[in-house]
Amino acid sequence: MKNMMKCLTVVVLGLMTMSLSAQQPVKLGHIESDKLISAMPEMAEARKKLEAKQNEIQTESQNLREQYQNKAADYAKNVNTFSDVIRVSKEQEIQDLGQRIQRFEETAMNDLNKTRDDLLHPIYEKATNAIKEVGKENGFTYIFDLNSGGIVYVSDNSEDVLPLVKKKLGLQ
Repeated sequence: MKNMMKCLTVVVLGLMTMSLSAQQPVKLGHIESDKLISAMPEMAEARKKLEAKQNEIQTESQNLREQYQNKAADYAKNVNTFSDVIRVSKEQEIQDLGQRIQRFEETAMNDLNKTRDDLLHPIYEKATNAIKEVGKENGFTYIFDLNSGGIVYVSDNSEDVLPLVKKKLGLQ
């Protein structure tokens, strides 16, 4: 908390210094980027694609786990009837399937994370670029993102730029 207050104090002092030295008024703006991102149609499409991929992974994982449970149940039921060679073979088969499940889930999670990054990066980049353009076009000195967690106070003379950025992106 002390570091945040120090940082805020430095920012305020910097703004005051810039305002005095440039003889230009400081124009502050703020935005809740989460609201902007969720209003973008690209985000709804990305969510659908991620959900579909996640469902596909979940279905395959469930199928593998059912195979594992069936093999383990069959082994437990018939272990006393197996010869040593068959018993060892069945144990190895169950162990291999368990390792296969673990590898699949690790690979699937990495793939899902990469897909998420590939889908979301352009959306965040588009939003960031629109915010920057609105800042330049409307003479803002700073636009703060209220979702970043670093802002503890928003002055009445700080302008919410969400409507301007939505308009820039053609959103309602």
